[in-house]
Amino acid sequence: MNPSVKIFTGNSNPALAERIAARYGNGLGKVNIQKFSDGEFQPVFLESIRGDYVFLVQGTNAPSDNLMELLLMIDAAKRASAGYITAVIPYFGFARQDRKDKPRVAIGSKLIANLLTAAGANRVITMDLHAPQIQGFFDIPVDHLDSSAIFIPYIENLKLKNLTFASPDVGSTTRVREVASYFSAEMVICDKHRKRANEIASMVVIGDVTDRDIVLIDDICDTAGTLTKSAALLKEKGARSVRAFCTHPVFSGKAYENIENSVLEELVVCDTIPLRQESAKIKVISVAELFAVAIRNMYENKSITSLFIHSQRRMP
Repeated sequence: MNPSVKIFTGNSNPALAERIAARYGNGLGKVNIQKFSDGEFQPVFLESIRGDYVFLVQGTNAPSDNLMELLLMIDAAKRASAGYITAVIPYFGFARQDRKDKPRVAIGSKLIANLLTAAGANRVITMDLHAPQIQGFFDIPVDHLDSSAIFIPYIENLKLKNLTFASPDVGSTTRVREVASYFSAEMVICDKHRKRANEIASMVVIGDVTDRDIVLIDDICDTAGTLTKSAALLKEKGARSVRAFCTHPVFSGKAYENIENSVLEELVVCDTIPLRQESAKIKVISVAELFAVAIRNMYENKSITSLFIHSQRRMP
């Protein structure tokens, strides 16, 4: 018998896991996360997975219990003789800790890569890592999906006349340049200087935005401070409209308040992290289809190149 595909989820984002399984054509597999009075928990697979392709859908967003759930599920799957274990991580937490930017700090993303490998994962599927070079921290294959594949059709449907793309900081320039190149559109940069984490001291716009319809693109929206300050500055410099696209809606602190009070026309995000509340300015686009296709192509040993922006480049 050929090994079958079985998709399971922990507690970080079960709604997304259900959508992925539905798009794939399977129901979610049965797993129970047993919780004990002292706060410990233990995942138990309620069906045989011997020899199967097991996909564990679990983001590692806060709280850190989500990461521990994933590690324990990987270990349980390995000990249950799963044939091939893939960690499907829509949002890869700790990705902003990708280097030693000051003395005596941890490189969190490298540690997470080591933990996933040590637990027994054979492969990782994730989306929009904060730093793409994190793929090199792994000694197992990593499929790094790109949210541009779902953002681009949405932007095309907006039919903006004077479309210009903006990077909310220097770190996002490569990501934004890719999308701007697809549309053969201009690009500007908002260069910021921080006093400390989550606090911006100053910001300037590099480029002309007068009478332009601006689309800001970033991978993470945390407190929304950078995003909303960028939007306000772009409007101040003469932009006709400003909207933003961010893959991962972390939304900590006063994020919802900042977004509601901003000049943004809309903020489009993915469902890689479940929202804590609704907002008239926030629109959610699902990544379920993208992950389902990636899972199917991986299982069938097909290329996933078609899921990336460079394979969809417009012809001049």
